[in-house]
Amino acid sequence: MDYPFPTLYPGILLKRYKRFLADIELESGETITAHCPNTGPMTGVCHIGGRVMVSHHDNPKRKLAYTWELTEVNDPVPTWVGTNTALPNRVIKSALAAHLFPELGDYGAIKSEVKYGRDGKSRIDFLLTGADGTLIYIEVKNTTWAQGTLALFPDTVTTRGQKHLRELTDLVPKARAVMLYFINRGDCISFAPGDSADPEYGQLLRAAIAQGVEVLPCRFQVDPQGIDYLGLADLQLQ
Repeated sequence: MDYPFPTLYPGILLKRYKRFLADIELESGETITAHCPNTGPMTGVCHIGGRVMVSHHDNPKRKLAYTWELTEVNDPVPTWVGTNTALPNRVIKSALAAHLFPELGDYGAIKSEVKYGRDGKSRIDFLLTGADGTLIYIEVKNTTWAQGTLALFPDTVTTRGQKHLRELTDLVPKARAVMLYFINRGDCISFAPGDSADPEYGQLLRAAIAQGVEVLPCRFQVDPQGIDYLGLADLQLQ
């Protein structure tokens, strides 16, 4: 699978502020303000003076013409990391249509944003119908924080993420419940819960797995040419 990017323009990150905004100096010398789709702390991947890539959009209805797509980290070697948190679900949708994950088995219908949960107000990212009629609920989490070659999620306290784990656990055994971590960088070979950032999330994840929730820590190579699936990372729970 190869998911291409639109034309990207290189630049240097000057400033990130108000969560959604980033000032970037393009190679031309022009300074632009780009939309930052990642509203989290971007632990370890937001470096002032670092190299970034942005896309340009001609839609006159947009407030900002540029979107921050990639950032480069250098730990231990230069690696591109995906910045656009809206992209993983699009990539996973294409991957599901191509039946890229054998761990999910045979399935037919693929639905997006289906209501579920204790209060019926949550929306699952994807709902598959297995060949035997089994429902397969899939929640996708963008993952960019890393320590060496170990990817970690979350990088901050996430009450929303905790809620999703509880709701996925509620589905078992009547349905299959899958937590898919989209590791948005190609330098990680293992995955673990980010206990130092959110210890409760780590406890909930381990409990969910013990009760039958499945985990797919999916590795993706990300660079200005596009996104390519590398396979599953090693899951580390100790």
